[in-house]
Amino acid sequence: MNHPLPTSHSPGLHHHRWTAARAAVLGLAGALVLSACATVPAPPTAKLQAAELAIGNADTARITDQSSPELSDAREKLTAARLAVEQEQMVVAARLADESRASAELASARSELLAARTVNEEMQKNLDTLKLEMQRREGVSQ
Repeated sequence: MNHPLPTSHSPGLHHHRWTAARAAVLGLAGALVLSACATVPAPPTAKLQAAELAIGNADTARITDQSSPELSDAREKLTAARLAVEQEQMVVAARLADESRASAELASARSELLAARTVNEEMQKNLDTLKLEMQRREGVSQ
């Protein structure tokens, strides 16, 4: 029995090419999926350092954990971020590091606000004292 060889116009050759191309695409897609699962993202080093710096700045400003729940929260989130890195949960680690930095910056901002209010109150007291002194002198000179 003599079977003719497929030509470029025969349906058998197109089917064979389509099946081979589809198999190659599926194989490549499968390899990409497997390699994506096996690859662990890099640790969020810059975000961890930013959180550490923000906490260090709060420490330099002499903000204590007792006076600032935000600073205590920042320290806890930084510790959790480091643990997430050890567990190769880099997305979680990055989020926690960002939250840690934000909490430390909030602690610093609240401390600065409190200091500014204290200065403002002291200046207001001094102004009130000056006004009273001026009124007293005006009453004496009349």
